[in-house]
Amino acid sequence: MGFLCSLDAWIRGSAVRVSTWLTMLLVGFAFVMAVAHGQVRYSIPEEMNKGSVVGNIVQDLGLDVKRLKSGRARIFTEDSREYIGLNVDKGTLLVRERIDREELCAQVSPCSLHFQIILDNPVELHRIDVEIADINDHAPAFDRKEINIEIPESASLESLFSLDSAHDPDVGLNTLQRYTLNPTDHFTLKELSRGDGSKYVEMVLKTALDRELQEEHHLILTAFDGGTPQKSGTVKITVTVLDVNDNSPVFSQPTYRVSLSENILKDSLVVTVSATDKDKGSNGEVTYSFSQSTGKDAMDLFTINSGTGEIKVKSSLDFEKSKHHELDIKAMDKSGLTGTGKVLVEITDVNDNSPVISVISFSSPIPEDSATDSVVAMFNIKDIDSGKNGQIKCTVNSDLPFRIKATSNNFYTLVTDRILDREKFSEYNITITATDEGSPSLSASKTLRLKISDVNDNAPVFQRHSYTAYVMENNSPGVSIFAVTATDRDSGNNARISYFLEDLSVNGLSASSYISVNAESGEIVAIRSFDFEQSKEFNIRVKAQDGGNPPLSSNVSVKISIQDQNDNAPQILYPVQTGGSVVAEMVPRSAEVGYLVTKVVAVDVDSGQNAWLSYKLHKATDRALFEVGLQNGEIRTVRQVTDKDAVKQKLTVVVEDNGQPSRSATVNVNVAVADTFPEVLSEFTDFTHDKEYNDNLTFYLVLALAVVSFLFIVSIIAILSVKCYRWRRERLFYKSGANLPVIPYYPPLYADVGGTGTLQHMYNYEAYRTTDSRKSDLKYARPPTESIISLDTSGAQTLAHAQREKVGDHYDQVRATAETDVHVTYFSLFTCFPVSSFSSSISFMLLFKK
Repeated sequence: MGFLCSLDAWIRGSAVRVSTWLTMLLVGFAFVMAVAHGQVRYSIPEEMNKGSVVGNIVQDLGLDVKRLKSGRARIFTEDSREYIGLNVDKGTLLVRERIDREELCAQVSPCSLHFQIILDNPVELHRIDVEIADINDHAPAFDRKEINIEIPESASLESLFSLDSAHDPDVGLNTLQRYTLNPTDHFTLKELSRGDGSKYVEMVLKTALDRELQEEHHLILTAFDGGTPQKSGTVKITVTVLDVNDNSPVFSQPTYRVSLSENILKDSLVVTVSATDKDKGSNGEVTYSFSQSTGKDAMDLFTINSGTGEIKVKSSLDFEKSKHHELDIKAMDKSGLTGTGKVLVEITDVNDNSPVISVISFSSPIPEDSATDSVVAMFNIKDIDSGKNGQIKCTVNSDLPFRIKATSNNFYTLVTDRILDREKFSEYNITITATDEGSPSLSASKTLRLKISDVNDNAPVFQRHSYTAYVMENNSPGVSIFAVTATDRDSGNNARISYFLEDLSVNGLSASSYISVNAESGEIVAIRSFDFEQSKEFNIRVKAQDGGNPPLSSNVSVKISIQDQNDNAPQILYPVQTGGSVVAEMVPRSAEVGYLVTKVVAVDVDSGQNAWLSYKLHKATDRALFEVGLQNGEIRTVRQVTDKDAVKQKLTVVVEDNGQPSRSATVNVNVAVADTFPEVLSEFTDFTHDKEYNDNLTFYLVLALAVVSFLFIVSIIAILSVKCYRWRRERLFYKSGANLPVIPYYPPLYADVGGTGTLQHMYNYEAYRTTDSRKSDLKYARPPTESIISLDTSGAQTLAHAQREKVGDHYDQVRATAETDVHVTYFSLFTCFPVSSFSSSISFMLLFKK
């Protein structure tokens, strides 16, 4: 530095010596380049204690300690802060103060300290680089302790919500590595990376939110670094579900029933309806009103308070006009969602109506030569009150030649009581009085002015040549379908028209079994309920006949057209639901998305939109695995089948028509997710196979028992026959006294098994039989020799000594299981059978025992 200052003064002192200065400057630069020849790099961790040794420059630079002292070795740094100091006496570099890598270099990596060691006489520069290695001394941290997020409950799935990122000043593996979110019932994390490599996360909505079920969700977001030991930081996330108007008001009762007297006062309370809405705030506020489907008459009679739901009487009620009223009520929230209910109001009768006399037929004039009991008039007396209030007594003037005759309920006829004389009376004023039996009673009267003489020359005439009437199927018997009307230009009795149904054949039955016609009004009434699926239409003929003599009549054709109603539910054609076995569709685990599992096939015998079918998945073991085509009923996979999916999958499919109201049918579809048939059998086992196997086994056991019993009986008969034959021969030998051959003696407890028997002498068996099967016994005697015996005449089969002991053990086992008299009987039979037969019989007995 002194050299450079002198050089500068020299330059300023003499401009003439410029060239000489340039020459000296080049020489000085070459000298500096020559002395700055040493460079050493060290690496130390951050946070080392003060005085810790960084390195020995004497050894690393090849210097001598004396040179450090003579050259006044010192450290030169570009900034004023020295983290590293020099011990000249030992030639070592020491930590002078605490080094924080994050404070020194932030996120820069690698982080190094650069300084020079300067020596004088001669001048030397040695560059020292100290790299500060990071240690995991910081945990990831969030700027906020809690994150509040508001999400409407109508948010769509896969919606993304940004979250705060954590910060970790460490670098490398010690810095932030990953995030976790807990719990994950509704949300998952999506980790993303920025251009600089830093990580940040977004929260993904995986399951639909429902404020009515849970208004707040509390989550914990945790950030982890990759250091050892691992450190983490957390932040609380509070998700507030904002209410969306997704619930309609619901009435406390679907139908309210009320009974009112027809003389109830105005503004009287009928009923108070109430509806609730699960939504919150203004979405849950409900107002009440009558639905548009409520008739105008009912709305004129009643009023409803929109705020309280009180229904009151608005005007006078009349039982005779309507015995009941059906009010369709509507509850609406602020957003327009509605709920509906019904109020059924029954009206009770009060005697407030007088009888009404209606003349149906009045023959005026009538021939004066009319015979006694000739019908003058027919009338209907009706009191629209009910019970005793509607029961009527009818009278007529006692001084007139007429009387009242009751023909049927509420129908009466006025007939002549004596011979009429037109020369005496050309007309009569006939007063008919009707009185009900109410308390107090009410009455009405009707005056008829009867004239004499008339001729019947006009037949009834219908307004049209043919009629078409419509009736909905499943109608109630007695419902009115249509009314035909005919007119007669005659007067009096000649104009009284009656209607009749001609006896035609309809679908092989008489028309009268389907239709009835009111003789007075021409009203066509259904006698039975019609079925559109059986008959869509049929024709009848109605005859109108006047009261003339002789009567005149005319006919008209009426076509009855039956309209379809949604009265048939869909029928499932496939898959067929069996009662005893389980039918399953098999889906391989390699099935891709959209794999066709099966197809639900259904039909509806209704017509039109009543037969339009739609298919929906109602229940499923795993709803995320399958879907059902709305129109075609195809069941397909929604996602890739995995090994975690259960083998046994049960789906419930609802088939619904488009009628109003709609009808539906359900079908259960069993799906086996497996690649092999045994894997399916392990899940789908049908008890009916075991039952069928048991039934067959029982049959075969009974058959085998019958065969063995038959053989047993035959064997007993054969043995008895042989015994009898031998006994008779022995008796003959004894009587003859001849020289008989020596007969070998056998103990009485052993059976004779000589050369003609079934076993050789060396194999003898004792059978002790009692009435108590538990005391019966079977003994096996060893043969006197150890030689091999033949079990058949050909000598093809042999039995060694060890095998004979096995047969004896076999006998002991059979004896232990012989717990019934039937088994003992079998043991006695075995003493006469060969060993081969014995073995097969033992096997059968064991099978029978099982």
